[in-house]
Amino acid sequence: MAFILALDQGTTSSRALVFDEAGRVRALAQREFTQHFPQPGWVEHDPEEIWQTQAQVAVEAVQKAGLTGVDIRAIGIANQRETTLVWDRATGRPIHRAIVWQDRRTADACDRLRARGVEGLIQRKTGLVVDPYFSGTKAAWLLDHVDGARERAERGELAFGTIDTWLAHRLTGGALHVTDASNASRTMLFDIHAGRWDDELCGGIGVPRAVLPEVRSSGEVLGEALAIPELEGVPIASLVGDQQAATFGQVCVEPGMAKNTYGTGCFLLMNTGDTARASQNRLLSTVAWRRDDATSYALEGAVFVGGAAVQWLRDGLGVIDQAPDIEALANEAPDSGGLYFVPALAGLGSPHWDPHAAGTIVGITRGTTRAHLARATLDAIAHQVADLVEAMSADAGAPLSELRVDGGAAANDLLMQTQADLLGVPVVRPETLETTALGAAYLAGLAVGYWGGVEQIAANWKADRRFEPRRSPDDVKCARERWRDAVARALGWGRGAVDAS
Repeated sequence: MAFILALDQGTTSSRALVFDEAGRVRALAQREFTQHFPQPGWVEHDPEEIWQTQAQVAVEAVQKAGLTGVDIRAIGIANQRETTLVWDRATGRPIHRAIVWQDRRTADACDRLRARGVEGLIQRKTGLVVDPYFSGTKAAWLLDHVDGARERAERGELAFGTIDTWLAHRLTGGALHVTDASNASRTMLFDIHAGRWDDELCGGIGVPRAVLPEVRSSGEVLGEALAIPELEGVPIASLVGDQQAATFGQVCVEPGMAKNTYGTGCFLLMNTGDTARASQNRLLSTVAWRRDDATSYALEGAVFVGGAAVQWLRDGLGVIDQAPDIEALANEAPDSGGLYFVPALAGLGSPHWDPHAAGTIVGITRGTTRAHLARATLDAIAHQVADLVEAMSADAGAPLSELRVDGGAAANDLLMQTQADLLGVPVVRPETLETTALGAAYLAGLAVGYWGGVEQIAANWKADRRFEPRRSPDDVKCARERWRDAVARALGWGRGAVDAS
């Protein structure tokens, strides 16, 4: 009996999962890695630590399942998107820490791009807005701020990649410098309509073509694992951005189907089929995946701080000891007591796209407690997703009939009920919440013939619980209006920040 190994390289941890033919998790291993914050608004990762933790959990998961490498039919990789690194082609050593997708250091560079009037060109070709979230300005920053890097890049001595590219490079002992279309579409350098890197975009942002990886399909045999002895010879058969992977794992393979993932951030994707639909409501058009020479597209809304707000309560404030504790604490209060928390801890994404927004808490009184703050945090996650759903429904010309959900925070019943209440539509949680890893596994398994087709994997999807709306429409309308008022107070706040030192 064969299995599929999925590597799920996320923002705060590296994970590996073994799946069987029914899409069930046979084993899981996970290790967190260090988050570096060199200065306010900057977030970095050590690429070597990412590789080491990912290699370790890959072996651990296979061993926990009682298997060896010969039992693994293929490896699929899902990765945190937009996180950017550059390495030396000859030595394989990174020239700097990776700049994480949450990092805002290139906000001024993005302002300069807008001032030059190129935002329309970028949006037309890439489906993206100009924002430091994406990889292009991060790569340019590395080339401009590491001594000699730009000259070396022009000579072809350096390689750029997102985390999928880095893992494929390391897994194959340096043999591959590749990415897939879903990750390429997040760089501001890739024309999603033509399906290739674009010289005009590269020149405008300042990233030489010489550093870019080859763009491959999201599901195809790319090479073999060579750098992990226990997995030597196993085919690497998928690379896919984590949110596109979750969409595939939720089997949202038909136009109009949508899912939302509750992870470090929150990401809502709606399949738009073979058409890259332009958003009129500041959402993104993106590549969902490329399979069998056919590209599928999606509309996407991105919330930068979802579960990360809960982590901030834990790590920054010490309000809770463990992230899951937030549900019990929030349930100690019947509501937020009028407290609203806008978790713009890394600016605001869709539909505001304000890198200068700052985290804001309004409505504090002498009666405000830890429980109210916990409740307001869960409310904030649900409100941000409701903002995305409203924008997506406007783009689609029709409301969603239901929302499929996944990610770690989707296990929080209070959050899911709050979400259903704010949306006014059912929220459906599947039996398998590990849809990011499952999507990477499905794409890899389909590429090697482990699954016969999409119909077979669709039969694996089963609902665990359906959350129906309970709150009155008038109550929801009032809460949404107060939320928008709170967001308005957060917008642009960081632009006028003064260093008190």
